[in-house]
Amino acid sequence: QVQLVESGGGLVQPGGSLRLSCAVSGSFFRIMTMGWYRQAPGKQRDLVAIIRSGGITDYADSVKGRFTMSRDNAKNTVYLQMNKLKPEDTADYICSAKIGGYEAWGQGTQVTVSS
Repeated sequence: QVQLVESGGGLVQPGGSLRLSCAVSGSFFRIMTMGWYRQAPGKQRDLVAIIRSGGITDYADSVKGRFTMSRDNAKNTVYLQMNKLKPEDTADYICSAKIGGYEAWGQGTQVTVSS
C-alpha cells in the first residue's frame, strides 16, 4: 500500500515562494506518475502539475513559469517549488501517486497567499 505525506505549506505574502514536499512510502516509486493537485474551499480539485517516471513534467496554464515540479527517486520524494505566488494560489495542495490502474492520495497541505 502506498502512503503519501505532504509538507511545506503555510502562509506567504503575494510574490513569495514556498516549496512543498511529498514523501512516498512503498515500492515502485521510480515508475510512478506523481501529481500535485489543489482544491480551494467550494471549488473542484484541479491538477497543478505532474511528473512522469522519466522526469517529463506538465503544468496547468495558471502556474506555468512560476511552479516547478521535481522528483528525487533516491528519497522517494517529489517537490513543488512555487514562486511568485498569488492570492488565487491559495488552496489545499494534495499529492497523488499513480501506477497502472492504482492511484493513492495524500492528506494535503494548506497554502495561503495573503498580505
